[in-house]
Amino acid sequence: MTKYHELIVDATPDRKRVGRGISAGQGKTAGRGTKGQGARTGKKLGAMFQGGQRPLAKAVPKARGFKTLRTSAQVVYLDHLNAFDGKTVDNNALFKAGYIATPFHTVKVILRGELTAKINLHVSGASKSVQAAVVKAGGSFVKTAVPLKQSTKEAEKSDKK
Repeated sequence: MTKYHELIVDATPDRKRVGRGISAGQGKTAGRGTKGQGARTGKKLGAMFQGGQRPLAKAVPKARGFKTLRTSAQVVYLDHLNAFDGKTVDNNALFKAGYIATPFHTVKVILRGELTAKINLHVSGASKSVQAAVVKAGGSFVKTAVPLKQSTKEAEKSDKK
């Protein structure tokens, strides 16, 4: 008896040859059944073919426009940032204060009201007027990447330490 490691195995086995006699196993009808459109040679039916019935894709009207897969930026207004006087404002600080839904998406600060507090703004986006207002108030703006979610395995490792 041959051993498992002595077997001679081909990486690409030969394709099944059908219709070569009844003793070959796939003879006569060659796995196509008896008669009918599927048994004939020539052009095959399209994926949308429903036996002559009007296809669902033609029955449903075309949806106009398009849906984007990109998540839109979370908007924070400039007058909200007065609450962070003398602090560094980043995604986590805004999330803890309840101004954004998640710290792992893009945040853009938009001008509304006036900024009186001196802050260091570290977010992924801000309008030019906001950047000017932050500098005018004595703070600074740094464009930063969106923080990535920590994987559960990494979180468990950091909890153990």
